Amino acid sequence: MIRIDNLRYRYRSEAPPALDGVSIDIAHGSIHGLLGPNGAGKTTLISLLAGLLTPREGSIAIDGEPLDGWRAARPNAIALVPQDYAFYPMLTVAENLRFFAGVQGLPRRERQCQYAKALAFSSLETVANQRTGELSGGLRRRLNLAIGLTGEPEILLLDEPTVGVDSQSRRFLLEAIRQFAADGRTVLYTSHYMEEVEMVCTDISIIDHGKVLLTGPVATVTRGRTLEQVFIELTGHSLRD
Repeated sequence: MIRIDNLRYRYRSEAPPALDGVSIDIAHGSIHGLLGPNGAGKTTLISLLAGLLTPREGSIAIDGEPLDGWRAARPNAIALVPQDYAFYPMLTVAENLRFFAGVQGLPRRERQCQYAKALAFSSLETVANQRTGELSGGLRRRLNLAIGLTGEPEILLLDEPTVGVDSQSRRFLLEAIRQFAADGRTVLYTSHYMEEVEMVCTDISIIDHGKVLLTGPVATVTRGRTLEQVFIELTGHSLRD
């Protein structure tokens, strides 16, 4: 269980809080959707979980252990797949995957094993020797995901992982995310595509202006309504606005 308790964060002392008392429980093996408009606090929360920011107030714990201690004992256990492409366009797919497997600090033999697993998981074998700057948007998104998997993380943080892809690539990515969670691992998933969240997520949290407006299982939250309808009821506007 990932327990986020009364988390508060400001980027500057005079600025309004990016997170204002956020409390969310994320179950192991779940795909937990995080919905909110731009500026709601989603990226801040993901950055705190990834260790890119340090909590000012409140706490994050995994299985009862503070996040810092948990991460120190498992340095590769949390992986962030950002919305921006996080690879080198002048390198090939294979070169990027081998480089990022090396960044994980794995022994040589294990690096090769993780490289092969990530390549196969993302079905990029046929473009392994192609420069990534020449790939289609869908293949770039697959590579972004594959890089995040090179350390065999237990927790995967996905920030808008299907932006700018065609429908075939979107289906592939969503199925890959389901497969990752089916192995007992955990996904925190942000997206502006309500239909995706309804298809792939087991649980959902809606945040706005740094506050949690609603959290719970998707089936319980919707109760015959669409997520779009629930979101509009809570915020007064569409996520697409």
